[in-house]
Amino acid sequence: TPKRNIDVLRDIAEIKGKRPYTIVFVGVNGVGKSTNLAKVCAWLMQNGQRVMIAACDTFRSGAIEQLRVHSDRLNVPLFQRGYGKDAAEIAAEAIAHAKEEKFEVVLVDTAGRMQDNEPLMHALSKLVNTNRIDLVLFVGEALVGNDGVDQLVKFNQSLSDLAATSTSAPRLIDGIILTKFDTIDDKVGAAISMVYSTGIPILFLG
Repeated sequence: TPKRNIDVLRDIAEIKGKRPYTIVFVGVNGVGKSTNLAKVCAWLMQNGQRVMIAACDTFRSGAIEQLRVHSDRLNVPLFQRGYGKDAAEIAAEAIAHAKEEKFEVVLVDTAGRMQDNEPLMHALSKLVNTNRIDLVLFVGEALVGNDGVDQLVKFNQSLSDLAATSTSAPRLIDGIILTKFDTIDDKVGAAISMVYSTGIPILFLG
């Protein structure tokens, strides 16, 4: 049983007019974070939300251009500051800009990274702990089976270990987007294992 119940639209409504609701998409390389960010964006727009996308993958070549294609198709603004910059600072600028322009939701794309890549995990921990993030979503492939459980557990552990020591608790993963769910057969149990072993709910199936 998930440890918490997440109702994204309800949570957005609770802070509407005060500040933008910010969602960060995280995960390993090649799982479809940008594509699923675009799908979540379309869903939010269908539910009447004003959405802005923030390009905080400043590491992978072509990442911003890929997001530009999605944002153009969805007709939503893309906030970007180019490559090689501090992703946490770009996220902060994007959130501040969205508040000024009265956007209701900011969707933050991040670089794909393996959970044992300490420099990239440290950068991600900085992003989610130094900004006011409402929802951290782990994007994982259903195809990988129980490896997905291992990825999720270690990702969360890395975020916890690398968080700067402070009085507040470290910012960890809140929910799961499970992609390629329609292509699996006997690995479907991994979805249950992910929730059972971590208590983190699955919010969307891709």
